[in-house]
Amino acid sequence: MPTAVADGVELYYDSEGDGETVAFVGDAGYGAWQWGWQHAAVAGPYESLVTDLRGAGRSDAPAGPYSVETLVSDLVAVLADANVRKAHLVGFGLGGLVALEAARTTNRARSLTLVGTAASGEGVDPEPLSAAPDDPAALRESLAPALSEAFRAEQPEVVDQLVSWRGREDADPEAWAAQAAAVADYDAGPLYEVTVPTLVLHGDDDPVWPVEGGRALAEGLPRGEFESFAGARHLVTVERSRLVNDALVSFLESVGDD
Repeated sequence: MPTAVADGVELYYDSEGDGETVAFVGDAGYGAWQWGWQHAAVAGPYESLVTDLRGAGRSDAPAGPYSVETLVSDLVAVLADANVRKAHLVGFGLGGLVALEAARTTNRARSLTLVGTAASGEGVDPEPLSAAPDDPAALRESLAPALSEAFRAEQPEVVDQLVSWRGREDADPEAWAAQAAAVADYDAGPLYEVTVPTLVLHGDDDPVWPVEGGRALAEGLPRGEFESFAGARHLVTVERSRLVNDALVSFLESVGDD
C-alpha cells in the first residue's frame, strides 16, 4: 500500500495503468469509492492515480480544520512520492477546489477536470451530503441530494453498494467537518492565472453545489469548457457515469493533441 507523507500525515494512494497520469482528488467526506467508475475508464491508456484526502479512507485523520492550501500540499506530496512531475487533475467538489488551487499555485497540473464544484465555497453547504459511517440509515438518507429520486428508484442495488462502501471508507464526523471547513474558507480569486485546459462537468440538478457555480467557473477560466447533465445531482460521476467518462476521456485525448 503506497503512502506519501506530508507534515507527518500519511496519505494513501494507489495507481494502475501506464501513460500520462490522471490524478483523482476527491470530495469532502467521501472515500476513494467515489472514483470507481472513472478510475476504470482511464486506467490503461493513462496511469490512474487515486488518493484518499487526509481524514478519509486509509489516510491519517489529524485534527482540523483543514484548508485547501494544506490539501494542495498533500497532493504535491503524493505526486512526488509517485514520481509524477505533472498530472491531469480530476477534482470533485472540495477536490475541485484543491485541483484548481494546485493549478494556480504549482506547476503540477497538465489539465483540469472539475466536477460538481465552483471557484469558491461561498454559499455552498455540504452538510446534507454528510453522515456518520456507522449509521447506514443516515448514509442512505444523505444520498438524496447526491442522486436523483429516479436513479435511486431505478438502481437500488447501486444505492445499497454505495451505503456499504461509505460505511467502510468515508470520513468520520470530526474529519468530515475538518474537510468541510476547507470549502467554506476558499475563494480562488481571479481565474486568469489558471491557463491549463479545463473541463467543468456538473449535474444540472445539484442542490449542494449549484450548477450556476460550475458554469461561472468555466466562463471565468481562459481555457474553460462546460458540460452539464440533465436531471443529475451531485454524484453525477455515478448517475451519468458513461457520459461523464466519455467526456473525460475525450477531453484527455484532446489535451494530448494540444
